[in-house]
Amino acid sequence: MKLIGITGKTGTGKSTIATVLAQKLNGQYVDIDKIGHQATSDPIITKKLCNVFDNGLLDNNGNVDRKKLGNIVFSDTDKMQILTDITWEYMEQKLDNILLQKQQYFIFDWALLPKVKFWNMCDMKILVTSDDTVRKERIIERDHISEEYLKKRESATLDYSKLSFDFIFDNDYTKESMDSFIETIYKNITI
Repeated sequence: MKLIGITGKTGTGKSTIATVLAQKLNGQYVDIDKIGHQATSDPIITKKLCNVFDNGLLDNNGNVDRKKLGNIVFSDTDKMQILTDITWEYMEQKLDNILLQKQQYFIFDWALLPKVKFWNMCDMKILVTSDDTVRKERIIERDHISEEYLKKRESATLDYSKLSFDFIFDNDYTKESMDSFIETIYKNITI
């Protein structure tokens, strides 16, 4: 079993790279953000979040409104840590169970991956970067968010030390450069 960790700021294209790589390797792609979304949908976690952050977090269907939650935690590191403390046990358990599956390759994709134990388990660590202006335009359009909300979200991201990575891909969002990078990773991981 080999674990490949792919990280980078939102909008760099890391999920696209991770998905294509997983297909090429016939491996399992794991979007850790989605597991975090599942965590906030768990009734026990939802109740804890409401106890800490108020029932105003809920939408009309009684589910956690992620944009409301983001407005609270993205600009306050203490509140972000509280969110992490509430959701991480659920997420960690899900990820541990995924790694128990019979699979040759796992590709973990998450902007915060270097902060958790799974980072040290990675056989290969990849950072995806891109031009900040293009990246931010892509996020605003993709996620239908305001520039102000994006600034809050960005304040919660990591500063990545390029020395911590086996490969760094500066994404220009062209198919040719992505295909070339995927081929390089494929050759290096399957040696």
